[in-house]
Amino acid sequence: MSLYIQCLSIDCDSPRELGSFWEGVLGWDRIFDSDEEVALSSPEQGRRERMPDLLFLKVPESKSTKNRLHLDLRPHDRDAEVSRLLALGASRVDVGQNGTESWVVLADPEGNEFCILRALGPGDEDYEGPATA
Repeated sequence: MSLYIQCLSIDCDSPRELGSFWEGVLGWDRIFDSDEEVALSSPEQGRRERMPDLLFLKVPESKSTKNRLHLDLRPHDRDAEVSRLLALGASRVDVGQNGTESWVVLADPEGNEFCILRALGPGDEDYEGPATA
């Protein structure tokens, strides 16, 4: 296959502010910065063709509904990461969870939802499984 995902683009009101939030969340490097767009890239060398950059693009309209695409982040300690991200400016959101999920739904400062999954234990699969599981 000759294609790979270069960027995951995220529309936003303030690319620099949202880029700073996600820099703190992921510890990624800011590789481009302007009033109109900010790009973050994983600092891991040798994975450039496997790990897409995050590109924050300034758009005139604000977010109005639930994301059709979101990030699922896998921590070593879910509760510690949720606390850290809340301190960075994330907020808890309800997108219809029933309370039995192994993940926590948060939103970034512009309201874009993302999930903090449970930590994987020995022998666990990398994939969380169906949302209804």
